[in-house]
Amino acid sequence: MAALERWNGPQMSENAGKHGAAGHRSRLRKRMLEGGAEALADYEVLEYLLFAAIKQGDTKPVAKALIDRFGSLSGVLNADAGALQNVKGVGETSAAALKSVALAARRMARNEVSQKPVLGSWQALLDYLTIDMAHLTVERVRVLFLNAQNRLILDHHVGDGSIDEAAIHPREVIRRGLDIGATALILVHNHPSGNPEPSRADIQITNRIAEAGRLLGITVHDHVIIGREGHTSLRAKGLI
Repeated sequence: MAALERWNGPQMSENAGKHGAAGHRSRLRKRMLEGGAEALADYEVLEYLLFAAIKQGDTKPVAKALIDRFGSLSGVLNADAGALQNVKGVGETSAAALKSVALAARRMARNEVSQKPVLGSWQALLDYLTIDMAHLTVERVRVLFLNAQNRLILDHHVGDGSIDEAAIHPREVIRRGLDIGATALILVHNHPSGNPEPSRADIQITNRIAEAGRLLGITVHDHVIIGREGHTSLRAKGLI
């Protein structure tokens, strides 16, 4: 009898663990479906996302490790797939599951921007740019070309690196706009430091592009700088 109890003990413990994990998943699912946007903490959102990749067991330690490593839910979702897999418990399938959520968020935000005049849906544009650029570790320069109805006709990735005339040439920007029939544009870049305040170089290159645009009938509506700490509009600051 004693031998039988010793044999049954670990099995019962393992089964209890499985049932406990299943019960936790069920409770988390119910809270998400019934509790609204704030029903789950950030690490619990990650827990739930990891369910799809980790079929059994407790995903909470992995979720908390991801938050510790990348600082926030958005930091995790915007992290490089290779960096995600450096966290213990995250494999290729888990990293792909997390990246798919970030991709879906970008697509949703981009659709909001593309379906309406940009100047009339400014917050949607800021949301899209923040999702797409706030967590980049390199400085990226983009030009949003608009038509006469201020709808987006091209989101042009100019390049990566500091925003100066070595990276972005005013005449080339305006020539590209003329080639596609744009009547206006919005400059965008990010500050990996997190602070979105413009530098002297940011202001100078903006004014050079605006001057080139005035000569050829293309208006520079704004230059938006994105950072983890927020955004800055050079137009709002009176710098254009």
